Amino acid sequence: MAELVIHDLKKDYPTRSEPLEILKGIELELTSGDNLAVIGPSGSGKSTLLNILGTLDHPTSGTYTLNNIDPFTLEEDELASFRNANIGFIFQEHHLLPQLSVLENILIPTMANGKPSQDDVTRAESLIARVGLTDRSHHRPAELSGGERERVAVARSLICGPSLLLADEPTGNLDRRNAQQIGELLLEIQQAEEMILVVVTHSSELAGMLGQQLEINDGCLVRAGA
Repeated sequence: MAELVIHDLKKDYPTRSEPLEILKGIELELTSGDNLAVIGPSGSGKSTLLNILGTLDHPTSGTYTLNNIDPFTLEEDELASFRNANIGFIFQEHHLLPQLSVLENILIPTMANGKPSQDDVTRAESLIARVGLTDRSHHRPAELSGGERERVAVARSLICGPSLLLADEPTGNLDRRNAQQIGELLLEIQQAEEMILVVVTHSSELAGMLGQQLEINDGCLVRAGA
């Protein structure tokens, strides 16, 4: 069972006068099947929190464990392997490689240790079907719509079977219909795979689809509207 635990997590950045506090004593516990929307104004620390959850940034202090492992105690190569195996990312910008097909883009995370296995290819093909892109598997990103590219990004984030899925404004560049479809797709797959899902969003519609809504307010994570 996936488990995420954060205790008294803080993040600040040095300035010429005094440290700039971004996150102040964050507390959070999530387990398999939990999904959470993190909301708040621009500059409140939402992306900073997401980057720490994804081990792309380090906290200044406090503890963070995922599946009973503190990733920040790992050596750099061990951390990279841990991240690849346990954490899936959906970024606001898709970062799809233009010269690769849909199938090849989805397989990129499996190439960390060499050529994708046949099992990897089979899973990728299954994910392509689940996100509704079977007839697009050999197309390149330029041949896809914005909604289709977002579906490729969703499938790519799932290829290694992560226990934690992180999404940064996954519907920010989509129209309302496509945004609704992507939100439904994320929840459907997240529940089927029994992952933890954390979404940073400005969209009240997407936030309302998730089980919990928490807001970063003055560096603290509080119940939305509190």
